[in-house]
Amino acid sequence: MTFTDPAGWRGVSGADPFDSQMRVLHVAQPVDAGVAGYVEALSRFQVERGWDVHVATGAEANVVPGVTRHLWAAARSPVHGVRSESAVLATIIDLIDPAVVVLHSAKAGLVGRLVIRASRPTVYLPHAWSFLALSAKLAPAALNWERQAARWTNAVIAVSDAEAELTVERGIHVPLFVVRNPVPPGWPQVDAADRAAARSELGLGDAPLAVSVGRLSRQKGHDVLIEAWPQVLQRVPQAQLVIVGDGELRAQLENAGTPGVTFAGSMPDPRPWVSAADLVVLPSRWEGMSLAMLEALAAGRSVVTTDVAGSEVVTRSGAGAVVPVEDPTRLADALAERLSGQLDTDAEGRLGADHARLEHDRNRSLTRASAVISRAHAFGRLRDAE
Repeated sequence: MTFTDPAGWRGVSGADPFDSQMRVLHVAQPVDAGVAGYVEALSRFQVERGWDVHVATGAEANVVPGVTRHLWAAARSPVHGVRSESAVLATIIDLIDPAVVVLHSAKAGLVGRLVIRASRPTVYLPHAWSFLALSAKLAPAALNWERQAARWTNAVIAVSDAEAELTVERGIHVPLFVVRNPVPPGWPQVDAADRAAARSELGLGDAPLAVSVGRLSRQKGHDVLIEAWPQVLQRVPQAQLVIVGDGELRAQLENAGTPGVTFAGSMPDPRPWVSAADLVVLPSRWEGMSLAMLEALAAGRSVVTTDVAGSEVVTRSGAGAVVPVEDPTRLADALAERLSGQLDTDAEGRLGADHARLEHDRNRSLTRASAVISRAHAFGRLRDAE
C-alpha cells in the first residue's frame, strides 16, 4: 500500500513550501509530551523560515520565540467543553484569519472541523486515531465521526505508515499523506563509554537496566510492564527497571510494590536515563509514532515495544523486538532475552541509530509536513476560484 509523498507537489506549491510567506494556525489540546513537542518543533521550524505562525493551545504549553500564542484551554474529554471551546476557537480564527488551520490530535480535530466546516483549508494530524483510545462501546461513534469529518478536511498527515494503512482500512476517505515523525533534536548516538558515564552520574551499578519513558496513563501500558517484570526477574534476578515519567496511574503502579522497579518521576531531560539503559521498553496500547521510541533509536538503544503504529520502524531496522499489545509474557520474554545477554543490545542499538538518522531526519520531515500545509492552501485557493 502506498501513499502520496508531499515532495511530489512541486507543480502545485513550488519546489520549496517556504518560497512565500503564509499565515498558519496550529491548534492543539495536549500541552505536554509527544504531541505538544511536535507542535513546538513544527511551529519553530516554520517561523524560522518566514511563516507567520500562530498556535492556539493551553497556558501550560511552551512558548516558542516568534510564534504568536493564543489561549485555547481545551479539555482532553471528547464531549466536555465542546460548545465553549468552539466559541473561543472561532474567535481566534476570525481574529488572525489564517491561510490554513492545522489541527493536532483528537480534540482539536473535533472542535476545529466543527467550527471551520471547510470554510478555509484544514489539515489534520491525528497523532493516533481517537477510536483506538475508546471503549468498544464508544469507538464506533468516534470512527463514524472521522468518516464524516473527512469531507471538511483538505489533508490528513499520518505520522507513520501503519497509521496511514489504518486510515484506509477503516474507510476514512480523505487526501492522505505519510510524513513520518522526526527524531527530536538533541539525541546523539551514545556508546558504552557514555553508558558508563551516565550510570556513574545517576549512581547506578552494573546491573542489567531497562528504562521506560512516558506518561503514566492507560495508553502507555506501564501496568502491563509491571505485570511482566516478575517474569523477567525469574530469568534475570539482578535486572532493574526504571520508569521515567508521571501521570494519573503513578500511585496505582507504585502501590503494586514490584521488586526491582524504580519510579524516577517526571523530568525535563530523560537523556541520562536513556543513555544508562541497556534497552528502552515502550509497552503502549496505541500510538501514532512514539517520539520516545525515536529518541531511544537515535541514542543507539535497543528497543522493546508493542505492535502499535510506528513499531514497524523497530522491525525494519532490526533494532529490537515488537511484541503483541497487552501480552505480559511475550513482553517479559523479549526483555529477558536482552537483559540476560542472549542477544546483543549494542548491535541492535547501532542498527536503530543508523535507521533513525536516515529515515527520520528532522529537516526533511518538517519540510514535508509544511509542504502538505502549503499544498492545502494552494488547493483551497483553486477550489475557491472555481
